[in-house]
Amino acid sequence: MSVALSPRLDLHRDVLDELCSGLFTSMFRSDQRRKGMSYLYGLLTAPGRKSMRNIAAAVGGHATEQSLHHFISDSTWDWAPVREALTDYTVRAMPPQAWVVRPMVIPKAGNDSVGVGRRFCPTLGQALNAQHALGVWAASDEVSSPVNWRLHLPHAWLRDERKRSRASIPDGVGEESITDCVLEAYLEVASRPGVPSRPVVLDARCLDIERLARRLRAAGTPWLVRIGTNHRLTTDDVRLPGLTSGAVPAYQLIGALRSARRLLNWTDHEPIPTTRTDLVAAVRVGLPTERGVDEVTDLHLIGTGLVGHPWPAQLWLTDLGDSAAPAELLRLGKLVDRVDRDAVDIGERVGLRDFSGRSFAGWHRHVTLASAAHALCASTDPGARAVVEAPAPRTPGARGRVLGWAARRPETRRPPWSD
Repeated sequence: MSVALSPRLDLHRDVLDELCSGLFTSMFRSDQRRKGMSYLYGLLTAPGRKSMRNIAAAVGGHATEQSLHHFISDSTWDWAPVREALTDYTVRAMPPQAWVVRPMVIPKAGNDSVGVGRRFCPTLGQALNAQHALGVWAASDEVSSPVNWRLHLPHAWLRDERKRSRASIPDGVGEESITDCVLEAYLEVASRPGVPSRPVVLDARCLDIERLARRLRAAGTPWLVRIGTNHRLTTDDVRLPGLTSGAVPAYQLIGALRSARRLLNWTDHEPIPTTRTDLVAAVRVGLPTERGVDEVTDLHLIGTGLVGHPWPAQLWLTDLGDSAAPAELLRLGKLVDRVDRDAVDIGERVGLRDFSGRSFAGWHRHVTLASAAHALCASTDPGARAVVEAPAPRTPGARGRVLGWAARRPETRRPPWSD
């Protein structure tokens, strides 16, 4: 399909053509490929919220609101091969240093959108009506872009046949914890052809760390996760007399190493490359488990903080301690903030959270094409962040800032997960 591009988007016609040449090849029908191109163009150019009406208006006579709604919510095309093509493009255009898994909470006014329910949001300290999705992002110091999504469905949706039927939830979709949702979202990416092995990075406070560590180790995937101060660990480090006889809260282990802290320089790439200095201390630890299950050992607990501030500001657990320098681990942890910024700067503007339909498939198709629009903007950085022709992002209230991936300093941010 050929569409008349605006002058600003036409500057990146070659990038758009490259992305679309692989993105829609799994759609055997030409009308589906045309509508896919139209929908992607609408996500890139429609002002404000990326509703069906606004997208249809942005693409003019190429597609009507009704036909686009059918293409997203009721059509037959499979989003899985489109995501595979998107992953291939993203890996080539923006080689990742890590796969960052982050949540996306989508507030909803009604109860008809698939998966919506009352959820406690730790960042707000209150319950709200929302969908909860998990995104896997290809991330580097300079840029990040999502390549996979998994929608967490509460048991009320999975056990209610009426709800399942109205949202067309496939029979094979069953109940899973947030931890398992995180794992399956990543493992889907890892199973795609040509995907490079990179560490998984995430804020895992409030998740099942033991289950996370075991399944990632079984998959052969290195990982770096942020943990809570009270998470209990074991150690045999001789520097910690009195703390080696059992499981001890992580903050006690790192707190006892205050005298062993050292200054570490690292490069912060936003908004411009800047050398920063953190205090860092590390200790070899293990994860205690129930009787009859082998302990997860050969891990490292890393504490970080700023000079003159309370110690530690953050605690990270990793199996990369013997193969990665401390400065590299610190940089990997900062990729969580990279994703936060890009989800606001790009993701909000291409409509990652804007789908208002009811169906399970419709949500997945919309977020897949919104991720493709995000990839186009990210891969043409710095110029392409201006490709999205919507006005400056909406200025939300306190709730919108938090739920819209607020990019506050991580040491002041509460755990993002909620079950």
